[in-house]
Amino acid sequence: MKRYATAAVLLFGSPLFLSAQDTRHVTEPTIPPACTILKAQLKATNNALRDEDEKKLDSGRIQDAMDHCGEGKAVVLRADGASNAFLSGPLDLRSGVILLIEKGVTLYASRDPRLFDSTPETCGVTGPQAKNCLALINVRDVKNAAVMGDGVIDGRGDKQILSKSFTWWQQSRAMEPTNTKYSAPRLIVANHADGLILYRIRLHNSPNFHVTVSNTNGFTAWGVHLLTPTVRGTDARNTDGIDPGSSENVTVAKSWIDNGDDNIAIKASVHHMSVLDNHFYSGHGMSMGSEARDESDIYVDTLTLDHTTSGIRIKSNVQRGGMVRGVAYRNVCMRDVAMPISISPFYTGQTTDGIEDTGLKGDMTPDYKGIRIEDVLSVTPGIVQVAGLNKDHVSEVTLNGVEVRGIQPAQMRARFAAFTYGTKGANMSFSGEGVTSNPATTPAVKSVISCDGKFVPYED
Repeated sequence: MKRYATAAVLLFGSPLFLSAQDTRHVTEPTIPPACTILKAQLKATNNALRDEDEKKLDSGRIQDAMDHCGEGKAVVLRADGASNAFLSGPLDLRSGVILLIEKGVTLYASRDPRLFDSTPETCGVTGPQAKNCLALINVRDVKNAAVMGDGVIDGRGDKQILSKSFTWWQQSRAMEPTNTKYSAPRLIVANHADGLILYRIRLHNSPNFHVTVSNTNGFTAWGVHLLTPTVRGTDARNTDGIDPGSSENVTVAKSWIDNGDDNIAIKASVHHMSVLDNHFYSGHGMSMGSEARDESDIYVDTLTLDHTTSGIRIKSNVQRGGMVRGVAYRNVCMRDVAMPISISPFYTGQTTDGIEDTGLKGDMTPDYKGIRIEDVLSVTPGIVQVAGLNKDHVSEVTLNGVEVRGIQPAQMRARFAAFTYGTKGANMSFSGEGVTSNPATTPAVKSVISCDGKFVPYED
């Protein structure tokens, strides 16, 4: 099997930024040798399986192969002539074992909700009886597991659920107006999964979030290609891309994310995370929150956002918030982004946030300090807004070499915010209740990065 050489260690930027990042020596992963090669027995045409194949599950043979594979080796899913598909219910990764999906092969999630029940009759239902579904790929209490390859994992969120008259995404959208609880599987859920790696894999059409990682020290996503929905114009609500929480030493590098919600959403209690050299397309941007509390040492460097709803976004409220410290954004290019910068403690569950107090009651106080934004260019106009909760919890932000071309005075919004301007300046200034600036006169913007050649089509 072909092996891939490692790349140089990821060290972006100056010493000023290096403390706010993954503390590991992170290099490009390598493809391991195979322990078992499984050949496809199903054929997908136009990304669809035949109805008569819906019960022909490959779960058993894939799981058995992973259970008996030695550490450091891969269970390989391979095409066999015209057969190019595997169909599965939930799978459990094992310590040190790699699931490798080769190019031209798709691992499809079953449309049978009963396979994903965490307790009987609770997946694919709505209301109080809805419980968390099992994921297609579960990574629980294992170390150094991985999912690799240039093949596809397709969650089929756009397909009709068996025994139902609607798709997973239609269920999600129908529950939105009343905020009714519902349940749908995720593609990959990891908990206590130190050393987890996702490498070059294609993730498509998850019924819910694509990747969630919690209670993990050391998670790498490198060269991941996430595209949802694959049929453009389809409504794929609540399909976050990569969401780490309660974890440390996380790197997302050289990945392409185009989805129906946050491209990346950093949840509560994440420390030492690097987001390096990535491309975001449709989605809600580079988000922190809404569970934004006890987060520190987050570093975003070399990011392109192309027609996301938000760019740099920190969101929370008094029922979800807490301290956020030491977050740095650098070398960011944006185009057709409605809100290039949005930092708010008044999240209401909507796609974008405001800066006015919504009257929500709670004792989990959002408090944002040490937010540094440097060498950031939006080539199209949009809203830049920064708010703190009140005079006792002012958001502190440094802007240095930040430009939003064509920005108008009405698009510069702030409340209970303290701005520090670096020598490279910014082409925006702010006033309002509880707003201060240092220096008082904003330095003229200069030495802005170039975004020439940065906006490229999604790489499949």
